[in-house]
Amino acid sequence: MSPPGPEDVPAEFVRALRSLRGVPVRPEVSLEEVTGPARIAPYSAALTAEVRTARRSVAAQDLASGRFVVLYDPAGQEAWEGSFRLVTLVRATLEEEVGADPLLGEVAWTWFLDALGSAGVDPHAAGGTVTRVLSQSFGALDRREEQSELEIRASWTSWDERLAPHLTAWTTLLCTAAGLPPLPEGVVPLPRR
Repeated sequence: MSPPGPEDVPAEFVRALRSLRGVPVRPEVSLEEVTGPARIAPYSAALTAEVRTARRSVAAQDLASGRFVVLYDPAGQEAWEGSFRLVTLVRATLEEEVGADPLLGEVAWTWFLDALGSAGVDPHAAGGTVTRVLSQSFGALDRREEQSELEIRASWTSWDERLAPHLTAWTTLLCTAAGLPPLPEGVVPLPRR
């Protein structure tokens, strides 16, 4: 049996991936296509992102990073309650006092829900975790300041192949975790050249 070729990819999955093309993102966000996971679903695709203070500056600081995965199973999966599942990961370094806030988990989950809501996405069968890590250095590394990191992992089901709003929501979540102020109402990021 020969491996599946491009002609074997379901049209619905192809339309879903095409819907992601041309989604405007903020200039601080850099997206890159990567290979999707192979064992979770018959079809997958993934993007990674970095949020930096400036896109092309050597002195730019990394503010957040993440991964956006599209899973597709034409037969559907019971746990997904549908055929398309979106999986996200967002990581950000936080200021020490923000990382120490006991309500950080609830706040970060609200960022996730608000990002989806502002993009017009109704997250079906949504679930996830918020993890925070406080790192203290000792010995030869004791001059390093304490560092707080936040990790948001979430997944939800899309009812159809129109995934552009889901990608918009994910990039909004990345920027929120990175501490960037929201864009004013009616302002959209300019497309890349």
